[in-house]
Amino acid sequence: MTTEASADHRPAIDAALVRKLVDTQFPQWTRLPLELLDPAGSDHVIYRLGEELSVRLPRHADAIGQARKEAEWLPRLAPHLPLAIPVPAGVGEPAFGYPWPWAVSHWLDGEVATVEALSDSSETAVGLAEFLTALQQFTPEDMPDEGARADLTVEPLADRDRETRAAIADVDGVFDTAAMTELWDQALSAPGWGRPAVWFHGDFHTGNLLTVDGRLSAVIDFGELGIGDPARDLIIAFTLMSAGTRAAFRAALGVDDATWTRGRGWALATGLNAYTSYAAVNPRVAAQTTRQITQALIG
Repeated sequence: MTTEASADHRPAIDAALVRKLVDTQFPQWTRLPLELLDPAGSDHVIYRLGEELSVRLPRHADAIGQARKEAEWLPRLAPHLPLAIPVPAGVGEPAFGYPWPWAVSHWLDGEVATVEALSDSSETAVGLAEFLTALQQFTPEDMPDEGARADLTVEPLADRDRETRAAIADVDGVFDTAAMTELWDQALSAPGWGRPAVWFHGDFHTGNLLTVDGRLSAVIDFGELGIGDPARDLIIAFTLMSAGTRAAFRAALGVDDATWTRGRGWALATGLNAYTSYAAVNPRVAAQTTRQITQALIG
């Protein structure tokens, strides 16, 4: 059972540890060089392993189930999706003082998508809608029931009410708190997803998209993959797109008013959470989340 103290524990991760983990558990890759990927995400430390692989180690306890979940589902999802995804090559076990499962995945070349390059691209917006449509339509024979598996169940938007209202109060004077409160109230009162549960990426923002030669090529980081309400994946409309390309994205995806409003709520809640946690120490996050919040208010 995870205690509060252990949930906050962040193990030390360096190249020497990763080298030992790889060499002992995957000896076929012993001779491949390691290179730290920096900056990586907030959930994982990532090393490139040779030319074709990467190693991802959870930084904290909230991310520890992601390696096995991705190993189970991404190989099955990949053939059905119009963009590449990082299919796992192996799951490692705890060792040498590192306490959690970790993963080796196939490396995907590309540059992280940027607002400057893609915000006004209708082709990109429609391509993202096609990706989400394909993801939502994935129905394996053993499709899990919504809520039957904890690793595929994500908290509903309403569970973020207290922390989101606290964050709105914290940023008073930085953003329009009245507008944020109005949007948040609308998102919570919008009708829920009344259709069968579908797959969602769960962390579908600009930083998890790759491009090659200015075109979308891959979607990465499926640690929040789950089944339920697809509104969560609408965050991408507010992290990457402009008002015009959002309209093209929404039309291609066929999003109803209630789902769009819940998606704006997800963008607001996640943007505020990241802003209040990191903006003071990370200018890049401050700029990204400021855009996400303001675009969510625009709609």
